[in-house]
Amino acid sequence: MFETVEIPVWAIWVAGALAVVALLDRILIPSVRWYLKRRLDRAIEQLNKRLQTRIQPFKLTRRQVMVDRLAHDPKVLQAIVDFAEAEGIPFKVAEARAERYAREIVPSFSAFTYFSFGIKASRWLSEALFKVRLGHEDEAALQALDPNDTVVFVMNHKSNMDYILVTYLAASRSALSYAVGEWASVWPLKQLIRSTGAYFIRRKSRNGLYRTVLARYVQMATEAGVAQAIFPEGGLSRDGAIHPPKLGILNYIVSGFSPSEGRDVVFIPVGLNYDRVLEDRVLLSMGRKERATFWAKVRGGIRVVFNHLLLRLTGRFRRFGYASVSFGTPISLREFLKGQDDVSHETLTRNLGRILMHNVSKAVPVMPVPVIATVLERQIDAKISREELHRESMSKLDWLIRKGASLQFTREEMDAAIRDGIRLLTYRGILEVEGDDGPLHVDPDQRDLVTFYANSIAHLGKSGKAAKRG
Repeated sequence: MFETVEIPVWAIWVAGALAVVALLDRILIPSVRWYLKRRLDRAIEQLNKRLQTRIQPFKLTRRQVMVDRLAHDPKVLQAIVDFAEAEGIPFKVAEARAERYAREIVPSFSAFTYFSFGIKASRWLSEALFKVRLGHEDEAALQALDPNDTVVFVMNHKSNMDYILVTYLAASRSALSYAVGEWASVWPLKQLIRSTGAYFIRRKSRNGLYRTVLARYVQMATEAGVAQAIFPEGGLSRDGAIHPPKLGILNYIVSGFSPSEGRDVVFIPVGLNYDRVLEDRVLLSMGRKERATFWAKVRGGIRVVFNHLLLRLTGRFRRFGYASVSFGTPISLREFLKGQDDVSHETLTRNLGRILMHNVSKAVPVMPVPVIATVLERQIDAKISREELHRESMSKLDWLIRKGASLQFTREEMDAAIRDGIRLLTYRGILEVEGDDGPLHVDPDQRDLVTFYANSIAHLGKSGKAAKRG
């Protein structure tokens, strides 16, 4: 009983390590977690004082909790039953698939990542590449929004820079939640994007179970007041023009909305335009194909990044002209639905989508290069002097202003911006110069690019609304 027992030294070290782990798990880690959570809550509280639309608790809920809530939502459970019967598979198999869909969709928002990294990175990148202009079409209406309403920014889709530019320019309003396509679901981009609150969607999926899981997530986020940003066109414009809306996410929002209870949903039309779309040549080449492949997009993106780095390293980089975002007049879903009880859901959604895209198109800002491209397109084979091109571009600009187009420049600023735009087109090789300072003409191989930029404002001039100047 009192004999000496020898214990190996390594066993003592293992026991000591386990004791330390137990101490950390039971005492220190909970204390640190509580301290950090308290700091985070205070930071969120300070942020909410600055933001027009508060960060809702739904957005801050632990991701695993949200995955479980979504996977066990009553409508999702019914969809699981229907899917299992239709496919002839066990309920548990269908349930596991629904949970996989939920895990794929639900983001893991980090306020620290979004505001400490995301906003600063988006601002730095936007201003490094473009001269950024912000215009508000109806600032009074935007300021009058109820902080408890769910705000949905509805935008045209010109470039993958849209996400970055709008995140930067809407930073004082709220933390936006984007629907992001499959292109971003690669490591490590996937983890970074998910931490900013974006959720991934399979745009072309026709799987009924998947669509139900996605619909319920969008509806739950909308009911909880999460600010969202959607691109109704569904993908990047391959010809520069604005296209009719695809009603997927908009349909989910409308079908889950009850006018008589809960918070209102307010849609804010957002128009974006650029002097240079980074993917312009890639989009044009994709538009000529019947179907664009994922790897075509990847190769195009790599090519753009490589060329940009090369210009930076050789000291030949110039900013890509102007980029601008304009916010239109908010549209209340509750007000829109008044007096339309007899109208079918499909018709309601289609009409709402048409109105929203019309307002988005009106909000698209007039930019120097698109104005120049509009002039060049009419005389694509002609030779023209710099002064004549400048004069005709200013004349076109005046016509657009009279027709009510949105302009984020004074006329004097636009005069200088048009000259910069001509230099940008010459620098890119879209315009060729005869001799040292001779007439200009469009490179025959670049005619599609001229049309691409002209298309971005081709719809303007049809509204009687007065223009807003910077």
